[in-house]
Amino acid sequence: MQTTPAVDQAACRLYLVTPPRLDPSRFRDLLAGALDAGDVGAVQLRLKDVDDDAIRRAIQILRPVAQSRDVAFLLNDRPDLAVATGCDGAHVGQEDMRVREARRILGPDLTLGVSCHGSRELAMTGGEDGADYVAFGAFFPSGTKSEAPVEAEPDILAWWSDIMELPSVAIGGITAANCAPLVQAGADFLAVVSAVWDHPEGPATGVRAMNAAIAAAAAAVGDQT
Repeated sequence: MQTTPAVDQAACRLYLVTPPRLDPSRFRDLLAGALDAGDVGAVQLRLKDVDDDAIRRAIQILRPVAQSRDVAFLLNDRPDLAVATGCDGAHVGQEDMRVREARRILGPDLTLGVSCHGSRELAMTGGEDGADYVAFGAFFPSGTKSEAPVEAEPDILAWWSDIMELPSVAIGGITAANCAPLVQAGADFLAVVSAVWDHPEGPATGVRAMNAAIAAAAAAVGDQT
């Protein structure tokens, strides 16, 4: 992602997606605690069924928490609001907006991500049309999108990492217990919601657990080589 500090692209990093409903004033401290608990590459604000004023208010409160820690703050669905409110970029789905149009709105410098489900064709097209990263998934049943089918297998991450330098994000039902195959297949980022925000010991512990699981999965690959 263009707006994050330089990172080792061989390393898999955590990508936090917010719950679809939240009180930004209360969520601010949870977000700060999570980001202070370990490495996080990006935060995506993904609010559902709220108006633009509510999105703007959430951005105003939460964006500085991420950016002050050199963590990219991305907005789901709305490149126009991302530009207007000082976000680091936006993420669009296949049903939201064409990638080329999102890129036009964001300009050349802000980060653009696109959901590609389990489709190699969508990923290739997204990269050609200006996306900075492609997101594959769901890899597992998701607690936040119970209706979403499992659409991807780890081999799509391995295929992508073999042929493209553009980062990949794995999403969908990912936890500390099941993430190892995704890390070992070559995912650059693991996008999680419930694994952090619904962790029984709190979001900070959730971040530490995910980072420990990522490190363990990466170390296991190193042990095999």
